[in-house]
Amino acid sequence: MAYDGARVREVLDAVRSEGRAALTAPEAKQLCDAYGIPTAGEGLATNADEAVALAAEFGGPVALKIVSPDILHKTDAGCVLVDVRGEDDVRAGYRQVLANAHAHTENPAIAGVQVQQMISGQEVIVGATTDPTFGKVVAFGLGGVLVEVLKDVTFRLAPLSAGEARAMLDDIAAAEVLRGARGAEPVDTEALSDVLRRVSELVSDFPEIAELDLNPVFATPLGATAADVRIVLQTEEPVVTPQRSQEEILESMRRLMTPSSIAVIGASNEDGKIGNSVMKNLINGGYAGEIHPINPKADEIMGRKAHRSITDVPGEVDVAVFTVPAKFVASALEECGAKGVAAAVLIPSGFAETGNHELQEEVVAVARKHGIRLLGPNIYGYYYTPQNLCATFCTPYDVRGGVALTSQSGGIGMAILGFSRTTKMGVSAIVGLGNKSDVDEDDLLTFFEHDDNTNVVAMHLEDLKDGRAFVRAAKSITKKKPVVVLKAGRTDMGARAASSHTGALAGNDKVYDDILRHSGVVRAPGLNEMLEYARGLPVLPTPQGENVVIITGAGGSGVLLSDACVANGLDLMDIPPDLDAEFRRYIPPFGAAGNPVDITGGEPPSTYEATIRLGLRDPRIHSLVLGYWHTIVTPPMVFAELASRVAEEARAEGIDKPIVVSLAGDTEVEKAADYLFDHGIVAFPYTTEKPVAVLGAKYRWARSAGLLG
Repeated sequence: MAYDGARVREVLDAVRSEGRAALTAPEAKQLCDAYGIPTAGEGLATNADEAVALAAEFGGPVALKIVSPDILHKTDAGCVLVDVRGEDDVRAGYRQVLANAHAHTENPAIAGVQVQQMISGQEVIVGATTDPTFGKVVAFGLGGVLVEVLKDVTFRLAPLSAGEARAMLDDIAAAEVLRGARGAEPVDTEALSDVLRRVSELVSDFPEIAELDLNPVFATPLGATAADVRIVLQTEEPVVTPQRSQEEILESMRRLMTPSSIAVIGASNEDGKIGNSVMKNLINGGYAGEIHPINPKADEIMGRKAHRSITDVPGEVDVAVFTVPAKFVASALEECGAKGVAAAVLIPSGFAETGNHELQEEVVAVARKHGIRLLGPNIYGYYYTPQNLCATFCTPYDVRGGVALTSQSGGIGMAILGFSRTTKMGVSAIVGLGNKSDVDEDDLLTFFEHDDNTNVVAMHLEDLKDGRAFVRAAKSITKKKPVVVLKAGRTDMGARAASSHTGALAGNDKVYDDILRHSGVVRAPGLNEMLEYARGLPVLPTPQGENVVIITGAGGSGVLLSDACVANGLDLMDIPPDLDAEFRRYIPPFGAAGNPVDITGGEPPSTYEATIRLGLRDPRIHSLVLGYWHTIVTPPMVFAELASRVAEEARAEGIDKPIVVSLAGDTEVEKAADYLFDHGIVAFPYTTEKPVAVLGAKYRWARSAGLLG
């Protein structure tokens, strides 16, 4: 697209030279014209006669709006009149707008009154704002005066591709309105998506634009036209985040996660000291690399020669684990720099989390000077089980598997550890991030993407330091491996100052929700869900299609499982007549085929076996949800063993479909659920929601990765 960037620069420089942040409506229109963003016909009147002449030129009703750099929210000030018709009403309206402006603001600077052609159509909002985490984001949704009440809006990173712009139109709850609900003509979606792209490119090309509103934009079958434009400039210089190449990140993360040698700064022989616990975990955990205790007051610690300084250690040191008080970290880090250490793991607290930002900034500056990557501070350490690496003062963990988990919070980290131990969930890594002074989620995602020992990643985070870097890393890894995120802080943060509707709407969790979802991430609603997704996703094979069938021994469970499928975006298969007849061969006359398939509660194991086998072997069915009801006829372990056997037989034939199970019954169903999990079937006792939620998470990831047939 060809744009007149020089014209935009001229306008913005003129506004800045006058010490203003807000553009007047005519200035904003000039920016729209330069980028081909269609706006309603308009002109500036400096007296009533000019207003009448402009209204006559447009040949219909007009809107009258004050043009003043001192009055940004014109409607709130009573300085917008709409549907003004006829010469007398235009004259009277002109005077009223001026009077209201003076009543609202003492001695406002007034350039005149904007006379704008009235247009009609479906009202939508197109906007852009500067998010503190993600930078420039674009918004689309239902517009008009109710935009902040309805909040039917979606967000994407700017700039947009053509496909992303079109997808935004389908991503609002009221998308059907745009397609022509109740017999109305559909709007011109190409014109709307074109406006979105142009806005996204305008704010990307000129990052000093902090907020931009086109509200309303009137969408019709013939096009899209903005009736009101609001643009506000940034008053502060943007903070530039240092960027590293993927190769640099991988090299440093590999030395952090798979070190050949580790130094423990502050190692101790005294029980109860963090330096003692870290040494014990490294040694007793079976880490095979070199371990160098650093303590100027000891000659030997736990059978290993102690060194006064890390510079005294012979050979290279990949990682230094700090267990000394915060005040000693900077000086010890200088010595790490002289030694050529690749990464420092800062366990101590007493930095930014306690308000001591200066000390944390000093430590970061030392690390950057020497090219040292920092993990922490204020963390419990980290685990990497393929290396038997337990660099933490917490309890060791040695159940290997493919799940990598990270957390910003030490308390959440301990919950992760406890859950992993209780469920025997095999993990590749557990990493504390703490204050994230340097290493953060996108660094770890880059490592885990290329780590053959990791096949799913689950992350608890309170914020993102660099949202765009996270999105880049997430989009790359989620093409191959699921990433589950628990983002703390869903509450509305819209109280922050915002000069536009878009800015106010972007002040809540919706920005995170939309951008994480469209980066391929599966967002978990709570801690338990994050952990269960992490545990269950590696067990489930990738589905080959959308058709889900429920087979249940209890009608009540079938209804709840159906509700759960709908809530998790799963498609219950419309059973064709021939398949319906096949199921009916195995269920009693008083049972119910269709979907759910209700085999009733009193059926023997053979009925469960036959219906499950049919569900697995019919290629039109892509996933099975099983609802088991505890009976004496088919006890829990009998059901678990037969379901596992039938699934294993199908796998031997090359059929591997996702199967999740809800078990209702006495306490024996707990053992049955564990047995099923151990045999590749995700199963939970006493709940219909959890197994379906895990299946839904697998589908969300598979869809975003483009893996569904």
